[in-house]
Amino acid sequence: MPPQPRVPDTASPLVRSDGGAVRLLVVDDEPDLTEVLCGVFAYEGFDVRAAADCSGAIRAAREFRPDAVILDVTLPDSDGLTALREIRAELPLVCVLFLTARDAVEDRIAGIRAGGDDYVTKPFSLEEVTARLHGLLRRAGVESRRASASLLTVGDLELDDDAHEVTRGGQVIELSPTEYELLRLMMRNPRKVLSKAVILDRVWSYDYGGRAHVVELYISYLRRKVDAGRPPMIHTVRGAGYVLKPAWPCPG
Repeated sequence: MPPQPRVPDTASPLVRSDGGAVRLLVVDDEPDLTEVLCGVFAYEGFDVRAAADCSGAIRAAREFRPDAVILDVTLPDSDGLTALREIRAELPLVCVLFLTARDAVEDRIAGIRAGGDDYVTKPFSLEEVTARLHGLLRRAGVESRRASASLLTVGDLELDDDAHEVTRGGQVIELSPTEYELLRLMMRNPRKVLSKAVILDRVWSYDYGGRAHVVELYISYLRRKVDAGRPPMIHTVRGAGYVLKPAWPCPG
């Protein structure tokens, strides 16, 4: 187990435009370093995945669809430049921060020409890596703000806990107390599939004796109010549960 690093302080965590956590893929074949980086960024609120080689990085990028990649130049089965070309073909706008022990000017130029956005040489400080990554994400247009405990936003849907008000596209949506609690749960977990069992536990706070039809009923209520006459945001994942995600194109 590597020593626990001091977690760098950041003024404001980054969030996606839909209110969800920024997705970060860490690619390095040093397990201790990967563990430290994943731990630091997970602590900051990122949704973090890891890969240890080129093929794993390409596969993870396709499945996970990260907003940013921290990418080691030297990998066991190939090199980071090869991985970057494949990732860029799939995700042309992804932010890429190279990590490498090579500090020659020609190595830096090769990384930038291959499509890397920035370059940090080993050994490095965690403060430098986090600062550079935050800078890349801000310049790429990922919104920087401290998530309000009272305001949830997913696409054009907003829930204001202080005002106990829900709007979509600026139009107020009237909800019952149970509908409100269900929507708040889904908005706190955008793009995450929630099973009926989880919804029963979180919204009703006790075992409903397998009466999953209660969840189905309230999901239908929400759909009538949130999705009525609009592109749908509430989706059924057959055999798994329900998911809330922005409707695209999103007005405004």
